[in-house]
Amino acid sequence: MGLLLSKMYIKRTPTVILMGLGSSGKSTLLFRLKTGLVMDTSPTVGFNVATLDLNKKTALTVWDVGGQGEMRANWRYYLEGCKAMVFVVDSSDRASIGDAQKALKNVLSDDNMKGIPLMVLANKKDLPNTMNIREVSNQLELPSYKDRAWQIQACSGLKGMGLQQAFLSVAKLIKKS
Repeated sequence: MGLLLSKMYIKRTPTVILMGLGSSGKSTLLFRLKTGLVMDTSPTVGFNVATLDLNKKTALTVWDVGGQGEMRANWRYYLEGCKAMVFVVDSSDRASIGDAQKALKNVLSDDNMKGIPLMVLANKKDLPNTMNIREVSNQLELPSYKDRAWQIQACSGLKGMGLQQAFLSVAKLIKKS
């Protein structure tokens, strides 16, 4: 009886998958949002996971999955049960936006991702000459995703700019889906 009651009171937080190419800033922005601090990061081998308490009523469990080339083959193993996906793009890296578009299209084609809301974060907006969100949106072909709710937002993991708002928007997308 005690186990049954304790399970009833466990607060379940929606699972959000944080993906993007290597060095797009996924771990930096997750640690910044979780701790408020800038941490030195290295390429993620496997994953990082954190529960973000965004406000008194909203929490998300975020899985930051490594984005180096050899890790992307394993992305599909993290998709089951996720309620939203946050895809991070280095908006200062014009040379890799085509690879980001292919990686995003590939992961969204997985059966586990049908109808799952998408938030794209155009990261590193603190750097000069970055792509604006319209350019990132067009390069990633976001308007073609008619089978899901999606949003795009500029941010800076290093400065913390736009992160809280982006993840509150993710929580709203989850509630609507």
